[in-house]
Amino acid sequence: MRPTPEQSEEPQEEPESAASSPWPTGHRFAERTRAKHATIHALLAAGHSKRSVARQLGMTLNTILRFSRATTPEEMFTGQWQNRATRLDAYKAYLDQRWQEGCTNAWKLWEEIKERGYPRGYAGVRDYVSRNLRGKPQPIGPRPPSARAVTRWILTHPDALPEGDRIQLKAVLANCPELTTLVDYVRSFAHMVTELQGHRLPEWIASARTTTDLPSLSRFAQHLERDLDAVIAGLTLPWSSGVVEGHVNRIKMLKRQMYGRAGFKLLRKRVLLAS
Repeated sequence: MRPTPEQSEEPQEEPESAASSPWPTGHRFAERTRAKHATIHALLAAGHSKRSVARQLGMTLNTILRFSRATTPEEMFTGQWQNRATRLDAYKAYLDQRWQEGCTNAWKLWEEIKERGYPRGYAGVRDYVSRNLRGKPQPIGPRPPSARAVTRWILTHPDALPEGDRIQLKAVLANCPELTTLVDYVRSFAHMVTELQGHRLPEWIASARTTTDLPSLSRFAQHLERDLDAVIAGLTLPWSSGVVEGHVNRIKMLKRQMYGRAGFKLLRKRVLLAS
C-alpha cells in the first residue's frame, strides 16, 4: 500500500547524532569508544560468548559486560571529569572574541588571559584552541602581520619598501610608540653602516643606552662599547675582513666534504685549485 501524501510529509525521527553527544565526532576518546562498541556488538551478534570476546580483544569480562549492556556508544561517555568546570571557562568568551578579531596565536592568547587573572599554564589554552577554535571559519578582517614581517619592513630601506608594506608598517607604528622609537634607532644605525659614518657611533650609543623602554637596544649598545675602537674602524674604513672570512668559510666547507675520504695532499690541491 502506497503512503498518502500526508503520511509521506510527516517528519521522521532521526537518531541522535554523534555531534550532540558529550564527546563529538573527532574526539579521540569518543572514536575509540565507538570502535570498541561496534567491535564487541559485532562479535556478540556473530554468536561469540562474552568470555570469548574478552579473550579475543584482550579486555576484562567486566568491560565486555558494560559495553554489551550499552545499546549506543554514547551511553559509555561517562566519567568524573566529563563536562567538569575548569578555570578556563571564565575566559572562553574572551578567547572566542580574540579569535574572531584575528589573533590566532595560542601563546599570545594565553599571555593575554594570564594578564586578566588566568592562573593555569599554557597547555589548557593550547588544547582549547586546537579542539574548539581551529575548526571555526577564518577570523573576520585581515590578520595582523607577523613579527617576522614587521622586522623585514623595519630593516628594509624606506625607499625600497612597496606601497602596501609601507602602509602596514605605518599602521603598526601608530599602535606602538616603543616600536616607532626602535625604527628611528635602527635606521640611523643602518645609515652609519652604509655611509661609513663611524664618528657618529659614540653619540648613537649614548642615546641608545638611555632608552628605558627598549632594554634589548640598551644592551646592544653596551656590547658595542666593549670593543668600541674596532667597531668605529669597521664603520669608518673602506676595508674589512670579509674576503678573509669568505676564504675561511670555503676551506671549512672543503674539509667537511672530504672528512674521512682523503688525506692532506688531496685537500691541499682542492684548496689551491678552488682559490
